[in-house]
Amino acid sequence: MAELRSRYPLSDRLTSRRGAWVSLGLVLLVMVLLFGAFGSAKAPAGNAQAPAASESARVSELLAKFPDADRQSVLVVASRDDGAKLTDAQVGELKDLLPVLDESADADSTGPLISEDGEAAVLITPIRVGETNAGTAEVITALRADIAGPAPDGVTLQVTGGPAFGADVASSFEGADFTLLLVTILIVALLLIVTYRSPVLWLIPLVVVALADGLAGRLTAAAGSLWNLQFDAGIISVLVFGAGTNYALLLISRYREELQQTEDHRAALSDAWRSTAPAIVASNVTVVLALLTLVLAVIPGTHGLGVSSAIGLLIALFSVLFLLPPLLAVCGRKVFWPFVPRPGEASPGEAPRQGRAWRRVASGVVRRPLASLLAGAALLAVMAAGVLGTSVGLDQLEKFRVQSESAAGLETLSAHFPPGEAQPILIVADSAASDAVVAAAEGVEGVVRVSPIGRTDDGELTQIMVTSEYAPSTPRSLDQITALRDAVHAVPEADAVVGGAVATDLDARAGNQRDLLLVAPLVLGVSLLVLIVLLRSLVAPVLLLIVNLASALAAIGAGAWLSRMLFGQHALDLQVPLLSFLFLVALGIDYTIFLVHRARSEAAARGTRAGMVEAIAHTGGVITSAGIVLAAVFAALGVLPLVTLGQLGLIVGVGVIVDTLVVRTVIVPAIFALVGDRIWWPGRPPKAPGKDGAPVRAASAAGALATHEPGDLPDAQGESTHERRESAAGAR
Repeated sequence: MAELRSRYPLSDRLTSRRGAWVSLGLVLLVMVLLFGAFGSAKAPAGNAQAPAASESARVSELLAKFPDADRQSVLVVASRDDGAKLTDAQVGELKDLLPVLDESADADSTGPLISEDGEAAVLITPIRVGETNAGTAEVITALRADIAGPAPDGVTLQVTGGPAFGADVASSFEGADFTLLLVTILIVALLLIVTYRSPVLWLIPLVVVALADGLAGRLTAAAGSLWNLQFDAGIISVLVFGAGTNYALLLISRYREELQQTEDHRAALSDAWRSTAPAIVASNVTVVLALLTLVLAVIPGTHGLGVSSAIGLLIALFSVLFLLPPLLAVCGRKVFWPFVPRPGEASPGEAPRQGRAWRRVASGVVRRPLASLLAGAALLAVMAAGVLGTSVGLDQLEKFRVQSESAAGLETLSAHFPPGEAQPILIVADSAASDAVVAAAEGVEGVVRVSPIGRTDDGELTQIMVTSEYAPSTPRSLDQITALRDAVHAVPEADAVVGGAVATDLDARAGNQRDLLLVAPLVLGVSLLVLIVLLRSLVAPVLLLIVNLASALAAIGAGAWLSRMLFGQHALDLQVPLLSFLFLVALGIDYTIFLVHRARSEAAARGTRAGMVEAIAHTGGVITSAGIVLAAVFAALGVLPLVTLGQLGLIVGVGVIVDTLVVRTVIVPAIFALVGDRIWWPGRPPKAPGKDGAPVRAASAAGALATHEPGDLPDAQGESTHERRESAAGAR
């Protein structure tokens, strides 16, 4: 049995004439069963911003105990088109709108309340909100339609407030996931066509990755429902498409190279699979482990993203390793048409034509390593300088790049009423001490008005509304929340807690900062451990991780600067620093694994410096192609209306491009040239001279950048594993 396994390894079973069809059928059967089992799964619709244990979250839970907890107020803001004061006739027409508003209201509408400058008025309409923003959107749409006809001439009516804002956000996302998927597919298809220069080949990896994405969407939804996880499905889709396409690029590039050495396309594919699988698995495990550190995060969306992203990437790995090879085996060599690789196009040891430019670049870097290192470091330092002056935290209006009626209404309201009117602060306290809590809140600087607005049915709890004079989420507004909490917490036996939108923002900032300080070191630790195991060295992993860290900081700085200059976004959203750092470090380690794993193999025959040149010559093209694909796929997040995802896509896209073109091409080879063989301390690269002292042909990963397994190297008679296997088969 052991002999049979050695003669017919897994890669042969996946690519043989009969095994390819069997493997293809089994994999597709498993996928179909999983699609059927989890096809109806839906992830939770929640999008909590603050930690579940935060004070604002506790207020939200307590508010559910009050009567009509699903009733919230919508504000109709009225202002003249010419900016003048409202006339008495116009105010009278606004009063006539109250019966119209009551048709969509859950209780009597009130108003109009006139601003001190007389230029704006507000009508207040309580509505019954839906379980989701999409449900509330139906009520808001009906209300807007009702008041569109009888609106006073020359007066603009804007429906705003919390429910309206949530409804507009839900409406802006209608069709956004489909748009993201379509744009992602088009980007990947275009780049694959350019890379492969074939009208056929690009379809195979695209279909495989698309199936992986569809299955990942269903399994992550099931996991989210089972474990009550909150996450953004768009990020999962981008990760699956980006990583899956990268894995496919590496495997097919190695397959193309093997086809230039052997007539048997199945043997070539088997060799390619066994050569690339270790590097692909190592890179996948690195990213998955890094993502799983997010389970320690307290922000619900960040916490849920860890498990769901890990599931998506594992599905991408499975699809590329076990579905793509049988498909390629069935299609055969002609799938590369019109540029079909044939034996004899590249002799053993000859550098591929496409690698000559990369060889020249690498040779130049190795000849002048110090100057190259200083130039690369200077570029990263300039990019990292963009962090200076960058703040973190966007207010509610800044989080969405799509303008909406509710956002415009909030701006109008803030211009004529106390800015905190649209987003009041809510306090829940024991009713017995509610008067003392009101008095304590009134003594806080910047408080305009404090008033009890309701009690629970048992009378034990009282809800108190506080109106602030500060614009929501400004530094003074956030400091006011802290002052309010200090004041009401000091009231004896009140058990008062402070919540509302601004308090949630404050708690979210604290939670994201805590997550960054906890998760970032863990991501670095996981990456370092993987590199140590893979390279069996201490010096190389430490230096490579330092370079990766510098590259990530540079990308965040450049992305922050571009956000300010190009899009007028003065700050990064709260989750952007952590998620961009995570993806940049983990994905950067991917390319490090691809390059350095190959360099270690080449160093065995050529030495460290020459080995690095050879590694870059073979891998520069495929790493660059993979980087461009990944950067473009992340850039597709910009089609979504959420600023957070746009900023994340921009930063990761810039980082991946810089990582592939500067870090892997200039900085890493310069470090290897300066340090030399000491880079492998405490171990040394294995020496493996070939026949008559000549170096063996290094195992090319054509970019998968992984080495052959020991059995794949020629033996003392120059006979490869496949040659020995074919001879044995002929003898039998």
